[in-house]
Amino acid sequence: MKLITWNIQWCRGCDGRVDPARIARAAADTADFDVLCLQEVARNFPDLPGSAGEDQYETFARLFPGYTVVKGAAIDALASGGGRREFGNAIVTRLPVLQVLRHPLPRPADPQVPSMQRLAIEAVLELPWGPLRVTTTHLEYYSARQRAAQVERLRELQTEAAAHSAAQPPGKDVGPFRSLPRPASGILTADFNFPPQDPLYTRLQSPLEGDFPAYRDAWPLRHPGKPHAPTLGIHDKAQWPGPPFACDFIFLTEDIADRLEDVAVNEATDASDHQPVVLVLRD
Repeated sequence: MKLITWNIQWCRGCDGRVDPARIARAAADTADFDVLCLQEVARNFPDLPGSAGEDQYETFARLFPGYTVVKGAAIDALASGGGRREFGNAIVTRLPVLQVLRHPLPRPADPQVPSMQRLAIEAVLELPWGPLRVTTTHLEYYSARQRAAQVERLRELQTEAAAHSAAQPPGKDVGPFRSLPRPASGILTADFNFPPQDPLYTRLQSPLEGDFPAYRDAWPLRHPGKPHAPTLGIHDKAQWPGPPFACDFIFLTEDIADRLEDVAVNEATDASDHQPVVLVLRD
């Protein structure tokens, strides 16, 4: 199974052009992916630099025939001319989607800095070896307080899913009460907006209550002792004039760590200010 995660900056490349087709080509060049986790997907936001207000969710549905586009809009607001404005995440997959859950992340008031609502979208996918949860999100950039609260919520969601997996609910398994798989095994991807040296990076991987499988960063598992390849600031020096660094990671639960085959960063593309990260799991 091949998975890519990528903050696409509303499809805006380092040349300032918004081009969803270029994003689609770059993703396909990165890997023959089964799952594509995207952050910063926009619909009806013409005030974003370079954007004409295009519906990028709809565009990706056309650009990826044979794939399901699962929307995870954290912002859903009335547009000034009518209709809806949406901004957030998406999971694009050719695997069967058994169920989808959307989790608003905490946003405690922090009046000193700008911020936006964040959301984690969780899709339970069917793989040959069983169901797997894939969650993607985008943590707050400006507010350290909100970012810390969001890390705690992601840990809670992992504990919650593992507890659901272990539970044996009573009957009435019909209609919306029908039991759906929500396994403990999962992958978490995001633009986390923190580097590996940040305490939140360690906190996200610390043990969970109930002896449930915790998250582990795929990079040091696959490349022990090797610094993370940078995922931001390689090509876009206008927004990121300092040294390139890593803030886009793929975590997987420790119970499936032995399936990890590879994790790598596509450092060549300049279709966004971030770089795509690809994960390969063996069957």
